[in-house]
Amino acid sequence: MKEEFSYRFTHVKVIFQAVDMSKKDDVLAFAAYVRDTWNRVDVLVNNAGMFMPGSIQDEDEGLLDTMLQVNLYSAYHLTRAVLPMMLNQQKGHIFNMCSVASKKAYPNGGSYSISKFALLGLSHNLREELKPKGIKVTAILPGATWSDSWAGFEAPEERLMQARDVAEVVVSALRMSASAVMEEVTIRPQLGDL
Repeated sequence: MKEEFSYRFTHVKVIFQAVDMSKKDDVLAFAAYVRDTWNRVDVLVNNAGMFMPGSIQDEDEGLLDTMLQVNLYSAYHLTRAVLPMMLNQQKGHIFNMCSVASKKAYPNGGSYSISKFALLGLSHNLREELKPKGIKVTAILPGATWSDSWAGFEAPEERLMQARDVAEVVVSALRMSASAVMEEVTIRPQLGDL
């Protein structure tokens, strides 16, 4: 990935660091690295996430804790750690990658849906707290989006959105004037949810 980005974006300095976003200490170490490397953060995209199917009564013990660590707490801790930089700038944009499961529960969604509901709640709270301070917050709620986690799934790949579709929403939100914000955006496959 590093080579691909370095090749495609020759005008940009690309720095990669592997981080286990399920571990608070790793998240905070990454935030410290960011603070030490740059003097500002203009955009934060909280995109760490995982999905494990299961109903609440039948899922493995500890699955909710794992889902919350990755899908909620990583965004919470990273946002809190870089927020002082944005507050100092009085400018910035935070994107939280939620899910259509943030608003609508479904069978076998269990802990995943719970964690994504919570991430949407975090997004709404941050929006209210930060709007008078010049910092935008956008919750993006994508439906089924192609990634390696869908490998082996029986639906045709065309039935899923592409990651670039979600990326284009982020870019569109960033292009808006300082006086406008996309608070919440839902994106679904053209033929609907799977």
